Amino acid sequence: MPPWGAALALLLAALTLLGLLAALLRRPGRRAVGARTLPGAQGQDHEEEVDGAGPADQFSDGREPLPGGCRLICKPSALAQCLLRALRRSTALEPGPRSWLSGPHLQTLCHFVLPVGPGSDLAREYLQLADDGLVALDWVVGPCARGRRVTNTGGLPAVLLVIPNAWGRLTRNVLGLCLLALERGYYPVIFHRRGHHGCPLVSPRLQPFGDPSDLKEAITYIRFRHPAAPLFAVSEGSGSALLLSYLGECGSSSYMTGAACISPVLCCREWFEAGLPWPYERGFLLHQKIALSRYATALEDTVDTGKLFRSRSLREFEETLFCHTKSFPISWDTYWDHNDPLRDVDEAAVPVLCICSADDPVCGPPNHFLPTELFHSNPYFFLLLSRHGGHCGFLRQEPLPAWSHEVILEYFRALTEFFRTEERMKGLSRRRVSFLGGRRRWGTLPKREVSPSSNLEEMFSWKRSYTR
Repeated sequence: MPPWGAALALLLAALTLLGLLAALLRRPGRRAVGARTLPGAQGQDHEEEVDGAGPADQFSDGREPLPGGCRLICKPSALAQCLLRALRRSTALEPGPRSWLSGPHLQTLCHFVLPVGPGSDLAREYLQLADDGLVALDWVVGPCARGRRVTNTGGLPAVLLVIPNAWGRLTRNVLGLCLLALERGYYPVIFHRRGHHGCPLVSPRLQPFGDPSDLKEAITYIRFRHPAAPLFAVSEGSGSALLLSYLGECGSSSYMTGAACISPVLCCREWFEAGLPWPYERGFLLHQKIALSRYATALEDTVDTGKLFRSRSLREFEETLFCHTKSFPISWDTYWDHNDPLRDVDEAAVPVLCICSADDPVCGPPNHFLPTELFHSNPYFFLLLSRHGGHCGFLRQEPLPAWSHEVILEYFRALTEFFRTEERMKGLSRRRVSFLGGRRRWGTLPKREVSPSSNLEEMFSWKRSYTR
């Protein structure tokens, strides 16, 4: 870890601890400016009524109780029933002994402030994009202490794409998820945006909050390397805007089997406008200023760097960086018309599990920041709401990993089994119809998968990507 990174971690810890008392005294029921009306969010009284509901109509209100005080909120479907059975069998949701990490602020601080530490072997690739920009892919190659386990019986190991938070900080939980996935037989790869986590900023262009164009090219390259492997994706916190924007824009052509979001920021514009409790606001803002300070000279031609580094809030920083540009200024409304992660959510065709906590100090209370109507109406979106966990925390006593990691991998396994069963049933149905119609076939050749490499050489310069 570089010296400035250690200093940043200590400074963030000091700022956060000094403001912890103020954050604890902050009113938990803050309302976001211009927040969306969230039908179905009735608070604690409604949850108590659900507890008394009978098992005959378990999806009558779209909320299903689970072990550990968690709830699954979704639209009734066969996939929802499969996921519900998997979560009920999960040992990760079972309540354990209460530890000193139970508080939401401690869960969040341990996640963001503490250094990552050694223990992971990363093989980095720099991918040169169509506009000559660079993004980085960190393939997690080790260590794997307890040996790898196969995730897809009879198939290739799945690729797990991990998208960190939008501030570019690689956290302990992200690496913990990658190492656990590596043990379970996945190929984890971490996507880093332009200028984030040591990725050079070779052009004066940064990636807006919800612009998935760079992610599209990175996924195309991953498919180029592993054309037949299933692809899953996990995003962390504010990085979920990038994943949800990609799923909405690509629809059924996303190449993904399933996705999960840990503590996602869904109502992003309202979240920026309402502001965070000041220790977190100042901490995230300071981290972004330090990360961009090394590129201040390169950014002078595109943005007002003086105003940028004098920003006092995340909204002011975001607005100065992407709206008040010197070449093509736009309004705050126009920016969110193109970057709202839910702008094309109806086009998403991949199951998405969102894991959120009711005591999240960064996002706020669930009846203000969670659009529950999305989970009640869209069959592809599932919300696992827990009582405790903080923001991207969900920690347990050492040496156990965060329980959210276990749940996500169990969710991916349930998805794989569900789709395999669906394909088997469709195959039986097709053979039955063929037999009854007098067109029985004794065998079918598997479809040949067209390699995407035929036209990639014309689109991207793969040979100019290099490995460190």
